[in-house]
Amino acid sequence: MAIPKEYLGAIVLEVDGREIEIESYQVDDDTGRKLVKTMNRTGRPSGFTQGVGEYSLSLTAPIPVDASEEVDWASIVGAKLTHYPSTTTGKRISFLGCFTLKVSEKYQVDNEAKRDITMAAIKRVNE
Repeated sequence: MAIPKEYLGAIVLEVDGREIEIESYQVDDDTGRKLVKTMNRTGRPSGFTQGVGEYSLSLTAPIPVDASEEVDWASIVGAKLTHYPSTTTGKRISFLGCFTLKVSEKYQVDNEAKRDITMAAIKRVNE
């Protein structure tokens, strides 16, 4: 009988060492490459150019009733975001030089109040 594989499950997110309650977390890695279109007989692009890559982080966090527990998302500049698996296997990943681009609030009839945060990071490090 084959041993079942373990897959990465929930993560824990820290901002500058403080554990943050989040509902969802998404990382987009834009490589910065751009398609180069040239006029040629084939009518197809001939290659790409290397641009500047960037990391975009999207988080959704519930809004706590107690304002003292709320993270001041809008003022985050130069932070370190670390996510690590809730199991003992898997690698920690840190994003360095994080800063907030946009903070918005979301209210729905059947759900709790939520805050959507868009951030950018300078560097990604596998620890």
